[in-house]
Amino acid sequence: MNVLVTGATGFTGGHLVRALLNRRHRVRGLVRPRSIAKAASLEAAGVEIAAGDLLDPPSIRRATEGVDVVYHVAAMYREAGQPPSTYRAINVDGTRHVLDAARAAAVRRVVHCSTAGVHGHVERPPANEDAPLAPGDHYQRTKLEAEQVATEHAARSGLEVVIARPVGIYGPGDTRFLKLFRGIAHRRFPMLGSGAVFYHLTYVDDVVEGLRLCGETVAAAGRTYILAGARYTTLKDLVAAIARELNVPPPRIHLPIWPVWLAGAVCEAVCVPLRIEPPLYRRRVDFYRKSRAFDITRARRELGFEPRVDLETGIRQTIAWYRERGLL
Repeated sequence: MNVLVTGATGFTGGHLVRALLNRRHRVRGLVRPRSIAKAASLEAAGVEIAAGDLLDPPSIRRATEGVDVVYHVAAMYREAGQPPSTYRAINVDGTRHVLDAARAAAVRRVVHCSTAGVHGHVERPPANEDAPLAPGDHYQRTKLEAEQVATEHAARSGLEVVIARPVGIYGPGDTRFLKLFRGIAHRRFPMLGSGAVFYHLTYVDDVVEGLRLCGETVAAAGRTYILAGARYTTLKDLVAAIARELNVPPPRIHLPIWPVWLAGAVCEAVCVPLRIEPPLYRRRVDFYRKSRAFDITRARRELGFEPRVDLETGIRQTIAWYRERGLL
């Protein structure tokens, strides 16, 4: 097929592009003009580069011409100091621009990459796709708004839309979890609370395969799927597993959560209006107090999705990538 991947130079988008190329699809990547230099390796691999921006509808219309399936992965994740309006412009309005362009170009299907974070803290783990929605920050709220835009657009236009909610994506190429791995490696990881909350990681290759299945499974049209690793653990067990692979002892000292959370709130109140990255903010503390545990029964049953990389193997391969680049 002819496919378009937005966010092609990002972590997940880059892995997706290469996986689709390996399956002999003709792949076009939407790349912001300022990121064109980063796309050189993709172009060398056979990706057609389309310069464009989610906030520039004409560029998206050009990128969708002749495309069968769009994988919409690009988003603003979490950047300190950014106001809610910026998240909404990219994650919500940008998604609307992609959907409008896809319809105008007679694209068959759009796979919208959302996040399982729209469920917020999972009160009754594991959560499935029908669990309560409780986004907890600007990123999660605007990703949920984008899901609603996509669903409404599909109902109105007839465009096939599949919503994917990946969980805790990690693996070679990721730097989001680098602070966690580095802190454990250097024995400076602060364990707040008991570590009894659940956490769920998903190796990037498994997420990419789930996205591909969302794009190619006929019966997936109109459906929403959580894409997650085969099992979740407590945070304490996850940290211990990373420590074992790093050959260091896990942290033994546990600090109380709430004083640190309040300190984060103060840092945000002072720094965010000044567009300064806070040295501490609440969402980092939420890592220690909110459970993330998910049920992938629907994706298994309807897509044939089956995570292949177990947690220990994924951790080992991620550590190897960090070490090869001197990041640990």
